[in-house]
Amino acid sequence: MKCATTTAVGSGRRSVRFKMALCCAVGLTLAAPAEAFTSRDGSRVNPVSEAIFEVIPRSGGPGRLYWCGAGDYARRALKAPWQAPLTISRALAASKTTNRRSAVQFTLQPALVNGLDARPYGNVNGLARGDTMSVRDAFDLCNQLPVGF
Repeated sequence: MKCATTTAVGSGRRSVRFKMALCCAVGLTLAAPAEAFTSRDGSRVNPVSEAIFEVIPRSGGPGRLYWCGAGDYARRALKAPWQAPLTISRALAASKTTNRRSAVQFTLQPALVNGLDARPYGNVNGLARGDTMSVRDAFDLCNQLPVGF
């Protein structure tokens, strides 16, 4: 969506600029996908399919940002139980739903990760396909302070 920028003549100049800025802001907001979700740590989560969703942090970062976003989305948006298994279906790669370079795809259905058995994650920063943790464990990563804080 492209917003036009024109300047009104006379005393209503500020009013017209404000109305145009408001129109642009509303238009850009409506242009975002209705399914978009923002996690507690600011990561964006977009559905890829009915069973797979993608976590895109504001900027790359540690693995806990991806797990936190996935756990938050699974619990608050999908209403998954705390003990549900959250599995990485595609490791760290370019986003399929945005133009960002860093995204990880997750599923609540481990059987969808063909050729791999779901396994407990070895390292929260590993982000390997097939890594699994419970929704609660992933959600709890949202409450951790950054390293070095």
